[in-house]
Amino acid sequence: MYHIGRVVCPVCNDDHLILKYEATYEYSYIIDSNAPGLNNTKELLPYMYDSREQKDAKQYIECRACGNHYPCYFDKWTEGINTKSIQEALHSAYISKQYINKV
Repeated sequence: MYHIGRVVCPVCNDDHLILKYEATYEYSYIIDSNAPGLNNTKELLPYMYDSREQKDAKQYIECRACGNHYPCYFDKWTEGINTKSIQEALHSAYISKQYINKV
């Protein structure tokens, strides 16, 4: 069931949803003669890394009311993404989840 102007959880019909993006990065610091990291000269500052590599990432929409997660992927936000398209994506993820649980 679609609701005009709002996106709701297909399980509990609540609209307290949040888009989450989780990422894991590996930071490297070159050990040189004055301090760890070429960018650190007096102290080790965690944001002054020499290289950073993304190891993992996932995006999902979480219902804050019932705790269900719905996988999604947004690489850029466009005018084509609206409440209807997000609701359809949630419904599709819900149907897929139901199918996987039956198998």
